[in-house]
Amino acid sequence: MRPFRLKKGKEFRTCEALTMIGRLNHVAIVVPDLAAATALYRDTLGAQVSEAVDMPTHGVTTVFVTLPNTKIELLHPLGERSPVQSFLDRNPGGGMHHICYEVDDILAARDQMQSKGARVLGTGEPRIGAHDKPVLFLHPKDFCGTLVELEQA
Repeated sequence: MRPFRLKKGKEFRTCEALTMIGRLNHVAIVVPDLAAATALYRDTLGAQVSEAVDMPTHGVTTVFVTLPNTKIELLHPLGERSPVQSFLDRNPGGGMHHICYEVDDILAARDQMQSKGARVLGTGEPRIGAHDKPVLFLHPKDFCGTLVELEQA
């Protein structure tokens, strides 16, 4: 396996970096029209969808699509200062925003990621996410261009 390099020359092999993560919790997709996206997943694909939930502390409205092996989180900006509004400005049709993995111990995961050179976004302290569990986000430049969310299992 080819090693990944994070900042300052720190290096690790792919399997070493992933041993701490658990199951895929969800894939988040930013959508320009939440009602239309919800109807698409419910009516066209026949999926079970949740009610829309406003999350003012995160600046988003979420709908979860439940699948047999994971979830899809539909995200829509809530308010003018929403962190996903700039994503929609760059991608008017929407698109994949982040991928969320479960971890057994979010603080240990944070410390391990930082020791490997990965950057934790924000203050580095977990916040309560959409599932009422602590979450952290890792910089997309450290993970092949993908924003990664870690959620306490």
